[in-house]
Amino acid sequence: MKLLILGVLALSVSLVVAQEEGEKKREFKPPPRPVGDVYFTESFSELDGVWDRWVRSAAKKEGLVDGAAKYDGEWALEQLSTEGALEGDIGLVMKEAAKHYAIAAKLDRPFIFEGKHGFVVQYEVNFQDGLSCGGAYLKLLTDEDLDLSTFHDKTAYSIMFGPDKCGMSSKVHMIVRFRNPVTGEVEEKHSKQSTETMDFFSDKKTHLFTLLIRPDSEYRIIVDEMTFLYGNLLDDLTPPINTPKEIDDPDDKMPADWDEREQIPDPEASKPDDWDEDAPPNIPDENAEKPEGWLDDGPEFVPDPDANKPDDWDDEEDGEWEPPMITNPVCEEVGCGTWEPPMIKNPAYKGKWKAPLIDNPDYMGKWAPRKIPNPAYFEDETPFHSLLPITAVGFELWSMDKNIFFDNVIVTSELTIANNYARDGWTLKFENERAVGGALSLGSWLDWFVETANEHPYLWILYVFSLVLPFVLCAACCVKSKPQPKKDDAAARKKTDEPTPDDPPREGEEPQPAGETEQSFVASAEDEEEEEKPPEGETKGESPPPEQEGEASQGEASQGEASQGEASQGEESQEGEESQEGEGSQEEPPSQDTKEPAATTKTKRRRGVRRED
Repeated sequence: MKLLILGVLALSVSLVVAQEEGEKKREFKPPPRPVGDVYFTESFSELDGVWDRWVRSAAKKEGLVDGAAKYDGEWALEQLSTEGALEGDIGLVMKEAAKHYAIAAKLDRPFIFEGKHGFVVQYEVNFQDGLSCGGAYLKLLTDEDLDLSTFHDKTAYSIMFGPDKCGMSSKVHMIVRFRNPVTGEVEEKHSKQSTETMDFFSDKKTHLFTLLIRPDSEYRIIVDEMTFLYGNLLDDLTPPINTPKEIDDPDDKMPADWDEREQIPDPEASKPDDWDEDAPPNIPDENAEKPEGWLDDGPEFVPDPDANKPDDWDDEEDGEWEPPMITNPVCEEVGCGTWEPPMIKNPAYKGKWKAPLIDNPDYMGKWAPRKIPNPAYFEDETPFHSLLPITAVGFELWSMDKNIFFDNVIVTSELTIANNYARDGWTLKFENERAVGGALSLGSWLDWFVETANEHPYLWILYVFSLVLPFVLCAACCVKSKPQPKKDDAAARKKTDEPTPDDPPREGEEPQPAGETEQSFVASAEDEEEEEKPPEGETKGESPPPEQEGEASQGEASQGEASQGEASQGEESQEGEESQEGEGSQEEPPSQDTKEPAATTKTKRRRGVRRED
């Protein structure tokens, strides 16, 4: 038992040590650049080269005064500071509130929507101070010759994706700008919105936002590696990508004599003679009476009787002191001033008279302009391949909150590559943040303990010792030999027919001759046999022959006489013992009318013989 307790204590110590090591701020290693069809990655870990790739905008927003139009919000490269942040986790941070921000970076090469591969953009966001009003979306720019220092809100983009909130309105944008192949005009197409809860605006944890668009035009918005919204470019964008075949003729006008009224006032109806349009809606209640105690001349306000003149009041400097005025309590309880009866609804009030409506006999239906062929009509069954190419990524934002953290941006053609990139970066943050917050599942806890032991190898010794020791102790306890039970001589004598010596007499008892004891047992056994025999006239099984029956009866009679003699001996010895044990006690004499049956007498004789033994 002591060794088992020692094993449990060792396991507890190892878990505590692992937890203490895990609670220490773990060092974050930026994910390596993935191998494959990758067009852009940014982990913001190479501090010297970040500002060479990312260009702050010097442009101004159109339609605003000079002071508010500037993109003067401060960008910084800082470590994540929320609970559970990893040591060395550097990202791009919006440092000021109520400011405009714009920054962009070129892709390694343009992304063209062609071939059998899809499109994937992914990045991390952490609202370190929460978000009340502002955006954290990413714009995928399409102008190949764009000067990034002129990036502003009107700069052309192909896709805009990411979270946005202001007040009670929360959404994750997915906006596609699609060019009409007939007219050349570009129009924004907005995705439908999800009904999922959006805790990522307030929980101050790092969240992963992923957009996947497949060549078959299906798209998925993924948040924290869980599908948040899915749809199709052909069916779930507003307005639709494909234009209608026909449109309303802009030159068609409704004729002047077109009557589209379904009902009209009845021209034959007239106002009733008793209809009073001038009757007021409310009139004084004629049955009301003025309450008792009403003060017609009572003042509405009276001096406060509980007010006292301040000790430092100087009549010469402050003037004559007057107590403050309070509402007259009598007016509050009953009322005072000029009494007027309350108003009630006028039963004669009917309002302005209007003629009832009837069906319009000249109704011609709802007018609609005629349809004409749409000069901008087109039908694209594979809009994925018609999306505008992407040349750069940029954040063009405004927010009332500061310290919005961005990290690990990637543009690729395969979701597997993006998932692997997240596994080496965001997954570590996710698990550490939730481990510190106590929200990990059993599997995540096991992964966390393994990672902690990998960082501190001596923990493996504690793990192995703590886990193996209880099994060893249990095995040792199971194979341990049990003590042999003590041999019971009395039980052994009962299991053999060999002659054995008699038990020594008890204290206070006289030893009995061996013959009497054997006869007593013989008599007792014969009595039992006689008791088990059926009565005369009844047979049990086959009846013996007449000759044998007579011989048996004679033998039984002689045996019965012997047993009766021995039984009387037993009764005398029993009566002697009972007289010795019960001296001084008063016994109730048996009733003279009661006679014991023979069977009861035999039973008593047998009991007497056994007690004597």
